[in-house]
Amino acid sequence: MDDNAVADLPFDSAPDRSETFVDANSDFDIDHIDSHQLIERSDETSSSATFTASSSSSGNPNIPDNEPVLSFLRVEERGGATSRVYSSPDGTIFWKPDVDPTFVPVLYSVYDSWEAVSDMYETYAAKAGFSTRLGTHKHSGDVTKHRYILCNRAGKPKQKTIDSSDKSSLSTTKTVRSSLTDCDACIRVKFDVETRQFVLYVFREAHNHELIGPDFMDFTKRRRKLDFSTQQFIHQMSLNKLGPNIAHRVQSSLKGGHHNVHGSTTDFKNFSRSIRLFIGNRDAKLVMDTLQARTENLHNFFYECLVVGTELKSFFWADDVSRCNYEVFGDVLSFDATYRTNVYRMIFVPFTGVDHHNKCVLFGAGMISDETIESYTWLLSTFLKAHLKQPVLVLTDQDSSMKAAVTSVFNESVHHLCAWHIMRKLPSKILGEILANTDLRKSIHKLVWNLHIDTETFEERWHELLAKYDLTDHEWLSQIYEIRSEWVPAFFRDVPMSRLMKTTSRSESSNAHFKVNSSLSNTLLQFLLCFDTALDWQRNNQRKMEFETNTTTPELHTPLPIERHAAAVYTSSLFKKVQKEIKFSLFYCPVGDTRTVGDTKIYTVSHNNKNFVTVNRYEVSFNVADQSVMCSCLLFPRIGYLCRHVYHVFRFYDTNRIPDRYINRRWTRNALPARVYAISNRYSVDNSETGILRNEIIDTVSQCIDHLRRQPEQLANFSNELKEIKRRIFLEVPRNPEQDRTSAIISDILRQPEFGSSSFVPTQGIRNKGCGTDKRLVGPGEKAVETYKKGPRFCKKCNKLVYGHDSRNHDKVIRAAELAAASSSSAAVTNACSSSGAFPNSDQVLDVPCVEPPNSSATRRQPFRAARRAPITDDGSPSTPPSF
Repeated sequence: MDDNAVADLPFDSAPDRSETFVDANSDFDIDHIDSHQLIERSDETSSSATFTASSSSSGNPNIPDNEPVLSFLRVEERGGATSRVYSSPDGTIFWKPDVDPTFVPVLYSVYDSWEAVSDMYETYAAKAGFSTRLGTHKHSGDVTKHRYILCNRAGKPKQKTIDSSDKSSLSTTKTVRSSLTDCDACIRVKFDVETRQFVLYVFREAHNHELIGPDFMDFTKRRRKLDFSTQQFIHQMSLNKLGPNIAHRVQSSLKGGHHNVHGSTTDFKNFSRSIRLFIGNRDAKLVMDTLQARTENLHNFFYECLVVGTELKSFFWADDVSRCNYEVFGDVLSFDATYRTNVYRMIFVPFTGVDHHNKCVLFGAGMISDETIESYTWLLSTFLKAHLKQPVLVLTDQDSSMKAAVTSVFNESVHHLCAWHIMRKLPSKILGEILANTDLRKSIHKLVWNLHIDTETFEERWHELLAKYDLTDHEWLSQIYEIRSEWVPAFFRDVPMSRLMKTTSRSESSNAHFKVNSSLSNTLLQFLLCFDTALDWQRNNQRKMEFETNTTTPELHTPLPIERHAAAVYTSSLFKKVQKEIKFSLFYCPVGDTRTVGDTKIYTVSHNNKNFVTVNRYEVSFNVADQSVMCSCLLFPRIGYLCRHVYHVFRFYDTNRIPDRYINRRWTRNALPARVYAISNRYSVDNSETGILRNEIIDTVSQCIDHLRRQPEQLANFSNELKEIKRRIFLEVPRNPEQDRTSAIISDILRQPEFGSSSFVPTQGIRNKGCGTDKRLVGPGEKAVETYKKGPRFCKKCNKLVYGHDSRNHDKVIRAAELAAASSSSAAVTNACSSSGAFPNSDQVLDVPCVEPPNSSATRRQPFRAARRAPITDDGSPSTPPSF
């Protein structure tokens, strides 16, 4: 047949391109055959070729006689994709994709499932260069008889009409771009109830718009659809406080370019929003269900919540690892409230201690709705219920509610206030002139933070200091002096582990660590997952330190056997401190007087600095009978390991090992049971069977790719094998549309039920001191200082260097200044003239202070960078900052 001739072929003469066909001349019942079906029979290179429908000469009564004839125009190629362009008699342009016949839909093809139809047309669309969407479904009762898949540009765009008599129709609105062109390209299938199969009975191939090249296919609807792995990646990034934008960029880097990423940044944002919508008003219930599930599935997990009516007021939780940590390291406890971790503004309160590696460790955490005495009392009582014993020392800030609750619940503990919080108030409580022009601040800090003076010495020096600066009657200094036993280190030198945490900085550091992963927009469930991720980081660092301690041997600095014993007993972190004490005992601790009292020998040991200057002297008492030792520096009671002064005395008795009574368990190796490092206690790890298998498969494929990275031929073979495996899997395991729903995917990611009701909700309308916005009110004085720091700017309208504006906002700023000056002047004159009867002059001239630029033309051409560094006056000399 001549390709340039118009062919009149029946539909059933189409080439064999599918597995199953229905004969067009058979009695097969088709409800409707589309009258616009076009069959091309033309030469691509002939400008006079035509594109027409089959005529009635084919003998098929379903084919119309008046099908239009399309003239072939040209062949277009876009980035490797080819299409043929035709023109209708009325000038309409059509594009027909040139696709491998293997992928082109064939009329009367039969498919076993709707998914097979959809996959077939989606594959064709990807090859052709367009995107698809579902069209109308025609039902007959409960049975879907017909289903359509359309070109994504089908449909008519909305046109805005302008009424010349209505000015409001001319108002400026946001410009909206529409992708709709009323394209007719589509396929239609009919469902045969008897055979339970789908038959393709309409295939419109021509488009009335240009087709997309492969370089832009990643922007199409099909390629933008997020798969499960990408959605899980977005969620995991959010648990590390990395938003959708960053997640998209990271995904692009990992996959080798934006074109390999499924979805745009908008799609990533929409999925993040979908997670919050999925949680919705079930947030409180999902959190409680999660904690309840952990009590059933995890060993020794504890939680308790306080619900008033239908509102979740407070809850506390602690797992087995936290309870083990408290059992060993719970002698010192610090806790502080943290704000802005969740959308409800509930207050997060983690309980922090120090582990045997001298790192922060968590004992439990709670959420409360307010900072009242009742809320803190409930929280601390629940904490005590979980851990069964009170700490030796509790460290908090000066919050009055917190202080009252600690005194009530931890009645056997010593409660101290954070000295740093108190001392940071010093500049605001004492006149700046005194602090700026004297050594008062330095002297107070030196006195307060002195670790070696006793209470009598502190009180004596305190009074001398206040008398020197005439502050004896200062109200605030008198108040903090009254509570000196609660915050000055000199008053709790003998409290065990009192110097383990000098301030609440440990707690604040831990709080900041948890806030790194959370944000104010998180729901409670999202916060709990973020908390789990941050907690895993903390515990992974602990596990790393444990590994280093058990697998490495420290370098010894002395030949003393006691140093070797210390290296075998203590963790690597603490051994560095003990080693320093042992080493310094050799060089910086000479013994002075020695006396004997009964069985006890008392040595006076000097404490020298690195310049061999004596800074203090301590008495070391050694009982020969029971081998007990005590130093007046009290390092062992305060922190839990011996000081250099004791190690120096040990040399006189050939002590080669640290006595067991002076080895505190909290600093030793293997202080914690091995189960705390188990994978089952890592919450951010997917321990499910499918999760473990998915990770194994991904790791296996990655290893193969890495192994073949320089073998392109073998890598291509490996890719083909994977594609074959994929084809077989998709053939053997049909797609389940239910599991591809967004809610089903989020349910799998969050491991939460897809549906359910909520019996209670988080507390609403919380207003606490930390629940405000990040923005604070800034006064005019501070604004002026910040403006001055930026330096003057050159205003082309003023032709001067000025503060606060430039040529862009010149008129606005000048007008505002004139109004403000006129208002203030009018008020002042009115008050002044109320008794005299005089009236102000209406002709007022506003003098806007400007700074003349230097007369150098070169400087005028530059944006006055020098002026930004050093503001100048009219005479060219440096200016001084304005006073406010």
